[in-house]
Amino acid sequence: MPQPPRPAGHQDLHLVGPDNPGAGSDQPAAEVPQMNTAASTHASAHSPTPTPNHISALLRHFTDLRDQTHGGAVTRTDKETHFIRAVELLAPVARQALEEINTSLMLATGTITATGVQRDADGGLSAAWTLTWPEQLAADVPPVTLYAYYGIAFHHPHLRGATVRDWPLNVFTAQDAADQLPTLRAIATSDLHNVVFQADYRIIPAITRPAPQPPD
Repeated sequence: MPQPPRPAGHQDLHLVGPDNPGAGSDQPAAEVPQMNTAASTHASAHSPTPTPNHISALLRHFTDLRDQTHGGAVTRTDKETHFIRAVELLAPVARQALEEINTSLMLATGTITATGVQRDADGGLSAAWTLTWPEQLAADVPPVTLYAYYGIAFHHPHLRGATVRDWPLNVFTAQDAADQLPTLRAIATSDLHNVVFQADYRIIPAITRPAPQPPD
């Protein structure tokens, strides 16, 4: 599967090479290192309330950039092991998201297909879950797609859709607005991720500043 286009303004800050661990074909390690959760602890120390899950995910992502690791892994081989496991964990969640659309909008006429993890022509890894339905096929437009990929030149994996850029806005009541919270979180998370692409992880204070010590 071809690697999806990069966001506008993208810089290759995730590129790995001979001077950057994680490049090339490394020897498999006996055990994949466990993820360091220090970033989540750092964020929690700033506030008595628990860190929202999507913020914790961003902290893990930006900590990867700072530490040149992915879930504690340094070599490409170990990072790919993490990616394969991530696809296994995502599979039921991705299917649920697509099945909700199929049931409510496609009136259960669609078909959900999963590729499983595939080795791309350039050496990267990818996996996709797609929803096709008769009208979509007749119109010759892309299926609804959830796409996980670990490009060969990337430091760590990413998620995207087939065409995702814009979300619909149809808000007329307070409940309509409240229902948009997951979407607004997704937009803000993606936006911050892409802004870090244009600069680097150092623009995130939670990644660069020492964690405050808890009171005695």
